[in-house]
Amino acid sequence: MRNITLILIAVAIAAVFSSFVADGIKGRWEYVGGIYNGKLTPASKDYVLQRNYDASHYSALLLEKGQAPYNYERGSYRLDKDTCSETQTFSAEPSKWLNVTIKYKYEIKNDTLTFSGVLPNGTIVQEKWLKVK
Repeated sequence: MRNITLILIAVAIAAVFSSFVADGIKGRWEYVGGIYNGKLTPASKDYVLQRNYDASHYSALLLEKGQAPYNYERGSYRLDKDTCSETQTFSAEPSKWLNVTIKYKYEIKNDTLTFSGVLPNGTIVQEKWLKVK
C-alpha cells in the first residue's frame, strides 16, 4: 500500500511539473531589462516591448503612447525542460535571425520570465520579462 501511495504522489508531482512547463510561458509579458555581453540595458521609458505567447507561437509588439501597436516580430517556440527554442518567422525589419532557431534557458520566478543564452552572433544575453496577463 505504501508503494502505491508513493507512486501516486510521484505521478501527481510529475503532472504538476509538466503542466507548469506547458503553461508557464503562456500569456503577455513586458520587457523590463536585460544584460547583453555584460552590459546592463534597462527597458526604455519611451515605449514598451511586449511579447504574447500562446501554446506554440509568440508575437512581439512595440507600444508607444498615442500610436497603434507595432507588431515587429512573430514566430514559433517550443519548451523542453528548462530550454525554450524560438524560431522567428516574421520580422518587420531586416533580420539575421529569420527562420533561425535560437535556444535559451528560461526560468520563471514569481511573475518574472528570464531568458539566458548566446545568440548566433556570439552575443551573451539575459533578458527579464514581467508577466502582465
